[in-house]
Amino acid sequence: MTDTVRVRFAPSPTGRLHIGGARTALFNWAYARRHRGTFLLRIEDTDPERSTKEYERAILEGLRWLGLDWDEGPDVGGPYAPYHQAQRIERHRVAAQAMLARGEAYRCFCSHERLDAMRAEQEAEHQASAYDKRCRSIPQAEAERRAAAGESFVVRFKVPEGKTSLVDHVRGDVTFENKEVDDWIMVRSDGNPTYNFVVVCDDVDMKITHVFRGEEHLINTPKQVLLYKAMGAKPPEFGHLPLMLGTDRKKLSKRTGDTALQDYQEKGYPKDAVVNFLCLQGWALNGTQEIFSLDELVKHFDINDVSKAGAVFDIDKFRWLAGEYLRKEPIDVLVDHCVPFAIQAGLLRADEVPSKRAWLASLLAAEKERMHVYSNFPARIAYLFAKDDELPYDADAEANAKKHAGRVALLGDFQAWLAPKLAAGEPSAALKDGMKAWLSERKAKMPELLQPLRCALSGRAGGPDCFDMIAWLGPERALARIEHARRRLA
Repeated sequence: MTDTVRVRFAPSPTGRLHIGGARTALFNWAYARRHRGTFLLRIEDTDPERSTKEYERAILEGLRWLGLDWDEGPDVGGPYAPYHQAQRIERHRVAAQAMLARGEAYRCFCSHERLDAMRAEQEAEHQASAYDKRCRSIPQAEAERRAAAGESFVVRFKVPEGKTSLVDHVRGDVTFENKEVDDWIMVRSDGNPTYNFVVVCDDVDMKITHVFRGEEHLINTPKQVLLYKAMGAKPPEFGHLPLMLGTDRKKLSKRTGDTALQDYQEKGYPKDAVVNFLCLQGWALNGTQEIFSLDELVKHFDINDVSKAGAVFDIDKFRWLAGEYLRKEPIDVLVDHCVPFAIQAGLLRADEVPSKRAWLASLLAAEKERMHVYSNFPARIAYLFAKDDELPYDADAEANAKKHAGRVALLGDFQAWLAPKLAAGEPSAALKDGMKAWLSERKAKMPELLQPLRCALSGRAGGPDCFDMIAWLGPERALARIEHARRRLA
């Protein structure tokens, strides 16, 4: 081991990056950056049937989208390459042979039928399922002879007697009774090594000093600590991060929230909000400040401050946080982030954006207070793209507009007042002031006009200022919508 901090994130490219995995990567990265150490990315692709390059690319793109970089990895190289686990298989096999030679592992020739019968008997006796160590007593020379003769076998780790203790940075002192640890399989009968074996081989080779990972891996820790010692290596320091729970207090699943980082990218959550929220899943800056930057995370992150209690993934809080970040963005940046969703919804074409950029900026300046994520934008502005004579009316908007017949009549009088002023190009501020004076002369209250007008322009009961909507629609379309409303609401 080295005195320099070396941490790793080692995802399996068998699916999209889990939001919990993204948090694990974030905490490892922050720890490395705070301690001026090395953050290493290793791809654990030893499951050839499920691993794909597409998933691998998506994982790397997701991590970069979060703002994370790595000092060593499959795409940047490093002194301990290769960083694809599947390319290190020969090294793993050599290590297994060395352990067999030292007597720290043994060949097991038990058939599947025998193992199945043993497990069935243990289950009937209400015993924990574990290998009975039958092949552990086979002399090494005999085991080598049987293997050379072509008899099928697996390689099992020879768990020693005693206890295994460690200090976990999150969970504190942890002790396991070795008798509770099975003589687990290191190498399968097809010659391929298993996860618990290869991960230790690679961590030793890559001089990993700290392993921070999800709580679900705690069950693997005694196996791995014993393996480090059998290899003559100092185990790294461990920290097992709390589970991410849904609001039902069960492990996060599709029932209570999206589970992949990409889901939140596709829904238009601001990147900085995602980073901030992930940090809050088990860690807090100071107990009171909920909004903070990546730089503040690096400055203050301490693995010992991570809670061991499960972190509740509160989607409502996430949406609130997303809205806070969205509204802080400069309008030009917000346009860039929101327009792709409008294009995807079919409201705009990409080639129209440059000429409509000022118009879009005006829309976002008015609508951002009502938005949480970028993907809210198309629904907020869809009414502007509807055909003027086919604009759908919300039930509340229509009910407000038709509270009494006088409202529709007032809307018609307003249309006659408005038309020449729009033709003359009066600005919105002057129109608004003029409308107030016009209403005052008729002894009418603002809702009597604005509620049917809002329904006519947008079909909604609430939203932006009516005179902003008139400006966005333009004189011809605004007057056409008022005319259609007079007929529909009568």
